[in-house]
Amino acid sequence: MAAGYPDGRVAVVTGAARGVGAAVARELSARGLRVVLLGRERETLREVARSLPGDSYSLEADVTDEAAMREVARSSAAHFGPASVVVANAGIAVAGPFSGCDAALWNRVIEVNLSGSATTARVFLPQLVRTRGYLLQVASTAAFGSAPMMSAYCASKAGVESFAQALRAEVEPDGVGVGIAYLHWTGTDMIGELDDHVVLRELRRHQPGPARRVHDASQVAAWLARGVERRSAAVYAPPWLRLVEPLRPLLPHLVARAARRSFAGMSPDERHRGAGVLGKGGRADWNAG
Repeated sequence: MAAGYPDGRVAVVTGAARGVGAAVARELSARGLRVVLLGRERETLREVARSLPGDSYSLEADVTDEAAMREVARSSAAHFGPASVVVANAGIAVAGPFSGCDAALWNRVIEVNLSGSATTARVFLPQLVRTRGYLLQVASTAAFGSAPMMSAYCASKAGVESFAQALRAEVEPDGVGVGIAYLHWTGTDMIGELDDHVVLRELRRHQPGPARRVHDASQVAAWLARGVERRSAAVYAPPWLRLVEPLRPLLPHLVARAARRSFAGMSPDERHRGAGVLGKGGRADWNAG
């Protein structure tokens, strides 16, 4: 049984078809919560739902479609009852130079990662007020120091951090908790493809050894589930990231310096390689659009 939530309470996880979302769904299910899985990939969602140890319910939905999300929230509550936990995890990423990124693709990253998170919070907030529940917004260390070649992703993750901080103060009087999860390198298909991009691979190579380590999605999910149990204001995955917080004002300068070192040895063709969607989940979203 989860320490913060008795068995049978309801958790909603967006972006649950694969990666961190699927792993979080498994972790919360193993801890006794009934889980509602949301995502764009219907059959993959169903496969994940069938693999969970507890009760689950999967629904296909685009987090940027408010009408569809309101119907999802209604259907979820009718099936299992009001949500006590919502994990706003849905996200996509594009790697490549801003100048070479199609405007519609760049905007889609912002729509899914930032506007989609706001829509998720908006449609489930009445349920969370009723249950005095908890919203966990999945952000990233991209909010600490923006990396070149990831402009849309970094902008969106800085945005969701600010959004969640503002929302936290607003809903605290209603008994609703809001947490922000800061994820670093996590072993998903998105990260595997990111390392294929020469610029981003070089930037990662210039990070300190511990900061280059890739953490398994199941371990990251365990850290996030512990944060859910504790209704934490901040969840760090890995936990040592909390030590970086005091250094945040320096990080943009350090990233810029690493970028200059990386760019110095590259040809114009390498630096201007076209932008593309990372990971199967991101491509499923983009192709469905």
